[in-house]
Amino acid sequence: MSPSILNANFDDLENEISKVSAVSDFLHLDIMDNKFVPNLTFTFDKASEIIDFSKLPVDAHLMIEDPDDQAPRYAQAGCYSVTFHFEAVKDARNTIKNIRSNGSKVGVAIKPKTDLSKVADLIQDIDLLLVMTVEPGFGGQSFMHDQMIKVKSAREYINKCQEPRPLLQVDGGISESTIQIAAESGANCFVAGSAVYKSKDPAQMILTLRQLALEGSNF
Repeated sequence: MSPSILNANFDDLENEISKVSAVSDFLHLDIMDNKFVPNLTFTFDKASEIIDFSKLPVDAHLMIEDPDDQAPRYAQAGCYSVTFHFEAVKDARNTIKNIRSNGSKVGVAIKPKTDLSKVADLIQDIDLLLVMTVEPGFGGQSFMHDQMIKVKSAREYINKCQEPRPLLQVDGGISESTIQIAAESGANCFVAGSAVYKSKDPAQMILTLRQLALEGSNF
């Protein structure tokens, strides 16, 4: 479970993160530049502050137009994993190498309209594949059920990889009504933002979502 703070209270992030720290595996940090996506979230300096005070390993999702140059900086800042978008990168293999050489795990994300075949030859060389289940840019969007075909295909690719196999992450519209579907399709890492931070008890929501995912898991 990797709760996103996109819908958390930005004025009290340290406390907001502490609400989920005991029950989560990662903290999902959405970095948007208002260029690759039409929204602006955290500057590099602000992200670095969050990385420093987070009690959870930070899972950074870069929705920016220049990941080749910027992604290694997030690794240097101490992120556990750094995920860049295939649609934005100029040299995917070089960026993978540069992130890893700076101490972070590496993820590749694809938007809903990007075919899985575009990244198939990278899957063995990364630690996480992120299949977006909404268009990136804003929290609170509806889960795109049609992306489950892509998630199922991604699971087939990953199952053919040598150990350790990359995580298969889904991000967008993950809630009590959708997480089981995503797990049944083969996902094993779940980003949840609105469902967690708009609930009365974010920690309990994480536990509920985790249980639903485990019940839906079929691999």
